[in-house]
Amino acid sequence: MRWSGQQVGMDGVGGDAALPGMRGLLRSVRTPEFAGTVFHEVEARSVLNRVGASSPVPFGWTVNPYRGCSHACTYCLRGDTPVLMADGRSRPIADLRPGDEVIGTVPDRRGRRRFARTPVLAHWSTRRRAQRVTLDDGTVLVTSAEHRFLTGDGWAHVRPGRCRASSDRPHLRPGTALVGPGADAVPGGERPEGWTEGYLCGLVRADAVRARVTAEPFPSAWVELEALTRAHHLLTTVRPVPAGGPSLPERGGGRTVGVTAWPARPGAGWSAGFLGGLLDGCGEVTAGVLRIVPGDEALARAGVDALRRLGFRVATEPSGRPGVRVLRLLGGVAEQLRLVALADPAVARVRDVGGALVEPGPRGEPRVVSVADTGEIVPMFDITTGTGDFVAAGVVSHNCFARNTHTYLDLDAGTDFDSQIVVKVNVARVLERELAKPSWAREHVAMGTNTDPYQRAEGRYRLMPGVISALARSGTPFSILTKGTVLTRDLPELSAAAADVTVGTGVSIALLDRDLQAGLEPGTPSPRARLDLVRRITDAGLPCGVMVAPVLPWLTDSDEALDALLAEIAAAGATRATVLALHLRPGTREWFLRWLAREYPALVGRYERLYRRGAYAGREHREALARRVAPLLARHGLDRPLPNPRDPGWQRIPEQAPAPDPREGQLSLM
Repeated sequence: MRWSGQQVGMDGVGGDAALPGMRGLLRSVRTPEFAGTVFHEVEARSVLNRVGASSPVPFGWTVNPYRGCSHACTYCLRGDTPVLMADGRSRPIADLRPGDEVIGTVPDRRGRRRFARTPVLAHWSTRRRAQRVTLDDGTVLVTSAEHRFLTGDGWAHVRPGRCRASSDRPHLRPGTALVGPGADAVPGGERPEGWTEGYLCGLVRADAVRARVTAEPFPSAWVELEALTRAHHLLTTVRPVPAGGPSLPERGGGRTVGVTAWPARPGAGWSAGFLGGLLDGCGEVTAGVLRIVPGDEALARAGVDALRRLGFRVATEPSGRPGVRVLRLLGGVAEQLRLVALADPAVARVRDVGGALVEPGPRGEPRVVSVADTGEIVPMFDITTGTGDFVAAGVVSHNCFARNTHTYLDLDAGTDFDSQIVVKVNVARVLERELAKPSWAREHVAMGTNTDPYQRAEGRYRLMPGVISALARSGTPFSILTKGTVLTRDLPELSAAAADVTVGTGVSIALLDRDLQAGLEPGTPSPRARLDLVRRITDAGLPCGVMVAPVLPWLTDSDEALDALLAEIAAAGATRATVLALHLRPGTREWFLRWLAREYPALVGRYERLYRRGAYAGREHREALARRVAPLLARHGLDRPLPNPRDPGWQRIPEQAPAPDPREGQLSLM
């Protein structure tokens, strides 16, 4: 399908609206190659951008052919997908709002995942081509192809499409086991017949026993307000249940009547309600484990009978009081959530699964039966949470994180960053005109300092060959920093330009651990693919530096890890390497600390202390890193001086140099 035939009308097509208010806009297009992405082709007024005077970087000019990133991943679900809330209930993802608390996961000290309460930090909508994922427990998930679920082997996308990487990404297949409690743990539906009578019976009887045991002068004095409020409401609508079975003794030796009577043949609905009342009256949750402390043997037997009637397994433990048993639900968090879903207790405390281990239920992990493309474009929703994930329809689901740079163009920080890409189609022509001005002093121009000029869309737009040619013909030295392997296409143009001007190329490689890299930079080319890019650049006769950044304190900054990485970089033919400690600027800081809390919680406090003064690690840490790195660079021959000392190049960026402010020069491009 031809790109030129995919113009988006000014009133929007399929929900992907064009932006008629953007100055210089020629058209907005989309194509199946970039499903869900709109490219806004603009005629830029200026493309040679001056770096702000306050910036300490050693170059004064940049060129950015693109605004936004067409290779960013978006994870989203259909609006009716139920999300597990912190109170044990569920809510459609479309109805969530920032500030709501949901259930996510965090690793414990032994590396096991546990459920944790986490806030919703952001919520946005988009439109995506729908994929239908069917699980063997009957769950049907409608998602985007980019969405990721947690499997036994790590995060996996729904579809095997490519996302900035040089190989197919991990994806769902029939038989893939997903991590999560499964469909039985999803609350929903109306309360079954008999539930109300059962709930009142369980709550009142638990109240009576507790009052007798504790010698409270007033029954219900200790019952929590949530349960009392519900009981008051139910008592105004309930019909008494005819007595017909045994009853428990009440205070004063009386027998129960009306709503607290035992039915002759308790059904499933009554049993579920009874357990809900019992949980509100004498339920306890400790470290994610649910227990019921009935207070006397008769109530304990009734609780065991109700649990077994609904298919639950239960163990008894001593309570510390003679003759009184504690009931402990078996089966882990999946069974706990199933009980909460069926019994629907009112007290939030007994619905909380925070701290519970994420483990399969009695039926095992839900498994993928099929993944089908529906062919439909439907509204979808996404959230950002504090843990970086959430539980959707009984399985652990990845979430996206907002990027704020697009807001400088009055675009959305979430979906728009991924799906609304500004393309300066006249970048080469305007650049050539600006470089021809008598006032141009042929200062160094750096590219890749804000957005990657070799993102995937460059494969279609081919803007960089014209940019390279304009710079070379004007006698302007330049450098390119990228992660994108599309640069290999332009190696002949870069080699030709190097005959006329100084050309610097740089590749960013932070570490060798593929799993760690995928978590930090999901969807980006693997470390091996980037090393191969370095090799191809140097094979073409061009010098190539490597930016070893970000170096993560206590994760990737050991002498062994750095030595191994620098050895690989040297073997690939790199001429120089610069090692930079992690910078945590606003926006990045929040996302990184959430990731750290999820993956390495023991390090959170150390990072907060190290970065307590702002975006940069403490001076002592940076100086110590530089001292350790110097002999490693020398050992691998990566400390050679630049060929032209007058050309700062990207490699001479000092450790404390922040990236250029994305606002500098960007709005003037329109």
